[in-house]
Amino acid sequence: MTAAERLTDGLYGLGWSTVKKLPEPVAARLGRTVADAAWKRRGKGVQRLEANYARVVPGASPERLAELSRAGMRSYLRYWMESFRLPAWSAERVRTGFDPKGAHHLTDGLAAGKGVILALPHLANWDLAGAWVTTTLGIPFTTVAERLKPETLYDRFVAYREGLGMEVLAHSGASAFGTLARRLRDGGLVCLVADRDLSAAGVEVDFFGERARMPAGPALLAQQTGAQLLPVTLWYDDSPVMQGRVHPPVEVPGTGTRIEKTAVMTQALADAFASGIAEHPEDWHMLQRLWLADLDPAKGPA
Repeated sequence: MTAAERLTDGLYGLGWSTVKKLPEPVAARLGRTVADAAWKRRGKGVQRLEANYARVVPGASPERLAELSRAGMRSYLRYWMESFRLPAWSAERVRTGFDPKGAHHLTDGLAAGKGVILALPHLANWDLAGAWVTTTLGIPFTTVAERLKPETLYDRFVAYREGLGMEVLAHSGASAFGTLARRLRDGGLVCLVADRDLSAAGVEVDFFGERARMPAGPALLAQQTGAQLLPVTLWYDDSPVMQGRVHPPVEVPGTGTRIEKTAVMTQALADAFASGIAEHPEDWHMLQRLWLADLDPAKGPA
């Protein structure tokens, strides 16, 4: 493990061990302070965030983009402060911390017995949404985590999410896909963050007027298992309660090849994601390159 990796792992460990003990108002203030300091430094992450927001809010002035990136960093640090504290939240705090609209799409889909796939972009706090599902609805689910460096940091994230009631699989191609398919065939729930391609097999979509790649997994799982595919968008307002919306199901097209059906369904997901991001761009925590025009083909996926 390199010195940088040891530092990264230590900082995350400090967050989970220390921040969760802070009173909520103190943690919120700490998050804003760290966010503002990072924003003022204008590092690569903040610059990338502004570049991504420029596509979401076309024609925005430099001043408007700066306002958005500052709000975006505050939203991003709110996510982290909440995530560090989530293991210490009571069931009641989790229940009252999230107010999703359209949750009947989820419960109705599970009642049908064919399984449900929830697909989300990097909006607000997807971990809180997951904790709400396992705690308030009492529904366990399976998800996939990107393998992080160092390995100890990946282990921390797996332990954190398993502590919230999630089954976590490593992002490892066919092995993870097969397990997800089995869970769905058993009538279970799968939740996937699906606005950034982590493979070489992503589907090209139109996203805010330009081409991007998004993972094919959600659409392929729905076709292969008969599970319902539900887009979910999240956002913060001025209250301590995160807001959300479970969108109507993305239907499998009646005609076409598997590749053609996957393209149509993934575009439908991208459109649902775009609707939520356009309404609350500051809550989209995309500090990485996403659009094809920004990616170096020699470096592969985003």
